[in-house]
Amino acid sequence: MLYWAVVFFIVAIIAAVLGFGGVAGAAAGIAEILFFVFLVLLVISLIMHVVRGRSPRP
Repeated sequence: MLYWAVVFFIVAIIAAVLGFGGVAGAAAGIAEILFFVFLVLLVISLIMHVVRGRSPRP
């Protein structure tokens, strides 16, 4: 998912340089959404790893 966020960010930069404002804005928006979804999933994964990694005390 982080890969796709970077790809859309690069597309947005290239589109902005070439003067395609609408395409650049859309690609940047998609990249931003994918990046935040990646961050949320990363945090959930880390929390689940910590919770499952604890051994029960007798």
